[in-house]
Amino acid sequence: MHEATEALGRAAGMEKAARARSGWYARYLWVFAAGQLLLVPVAVLGRGPVAVAVMGAINVLLVTGLSVYAARQSVVRRGFGVKHGVLVGSWAAVFAVMVLLGTTVFGRSVPFAAGAALACALPLALGAWTEMRRAA
Repeated sequence: MHEATEALGRAAGMEKAARARSGWYARYLWVFAAGQLLLVPVAVLGRGPVAVAVMGAINVLLVTGLSVYAARQSVVRRGFGVKHGVLVGSWAAVFAVMVLLGTTVFGRSVPFAAGAALACALPLALGAWTEMRRAA
């Protein structure tokens, strides 16, 4: 009985550590979401495929950096990999569609670029908000 109590105590301690250490992920997602407010308009309003490629590469590097950092965490909460995959996949899909529409259909429209920036930031901001709630 004493061994079971100790095992439960260790499990609770690990869960507490995972929650406490997951704050880094919420902060990163907020910064990444804010970055979309600058990077997406540049990608949509930029002239030529080089501007789009540069902005896309910067975003991919940010996501890759986050993925590598996340994989190196000693303790992550249960379900982190799935949440991270869904967030990155959602962002990538929205980003690709918004840049494609902004450079082809909407002719580099400033109002569209503003809306596209918000649309690209939304999945990341929602992820940060839910992560903050979980860490609390």
